[in-house]
Amino acid sequence: MSGQSLLVPGEITPIRSVPGKIRRPEYVGKPAPTPYTGPEVQDADTVERMRIAGRIAAQAMAEAAKHIAPGVTTDELDRVAHEFMCDHGAYPSTLGYRGFPKSLCTSLNEVICHGIPDSTVLRDGDIVNLDVTAYINGVHGDNNATYLCGDVDEESRLLVERTEESLKRAIKAVRPGRQVNVIGRVIESYAKRFGYGVVRDFTGHGINSSFHSGLIIPHYDSPRATTVMQPGMTFTIEPMLTLGSHDYDMWDDGWTVVTKDRRRTAQFEHTLVVTETGAEILTLP
Repeated sequence: MSGQSLLVPGEITPIRSVPGKIRRPEYVGKPAPTPYTGPEVQDADTVERMRIAGRIAAQAMAEAAKHIAPGVTTDELDRVAHEFMCDHGAYPSTLGYRGFPKSLCTSLNEVICHGIPDSTVLRDGDIVNLDVTAYINGVHGDNNATYLCGDVDEESRLLVERTEESLKRAIKAVRPGRQVNVIGRVIESYAKRFGYGVVRDFTGHGINSSFHSGLIIPHYDSPRATTVMQPGMTFTIEPMLTLGSHDYDMWDDGWTVVTKDRRRTAQFEHTLVVTETGAEILTLP
């Protein structure tokens, strides 16, 4: 296991500006988004717009990932993704969502999700999750991945590889007519082979014109997740696996979620649309 010291909050830089010509999601400037009341199944036009949003999000994440190296701050990764999305006419969906102050989430090592980019400096041996969502043409595309920074220990490297594999297996399990709990069943059964914890309280979600539509996609085998998948349904799958317990604590910032035992965790995510025969990934660069 890595001998890295635990993370502490850094300094957060001022909120970055977005050109006025770029359309904002309705929740910007509000304490919370308006609850979504539309369908989970989207028409072809909406799906096509989501392909565009998803592609920009994937490209922005890839651009930020190029800068992952020891000595780089997480705020610098935020700057890169922010500028990429704005340059491509997209609004960074996290910026202003329920007051979140940055344009992507950077979750390092023991941070499960929702880490706020700040003055934290990446260290050799860190694992770094980038979570990027782009909003353009009235819809969102959401993806994330965990990257290695420098020379990463074997236990952490395997965790990252296997978390990505769990997402791939879950995507293959998507079929019209199946309940969404098959997704979590596949992830949990794979994770248990290695003794990993599967985070339960943070899930995949419906996404479309709404960042989080209300549809929940658990990453464990939940008997309550009985929604039946239908062609045109759009949602994310984003498993979070841990080296130890799935229990968590939250920092005082109200966002940063860390493993209770402070062991490492990894996450991968794609936005999908259910097709007649399976799933299409919408967040491809």
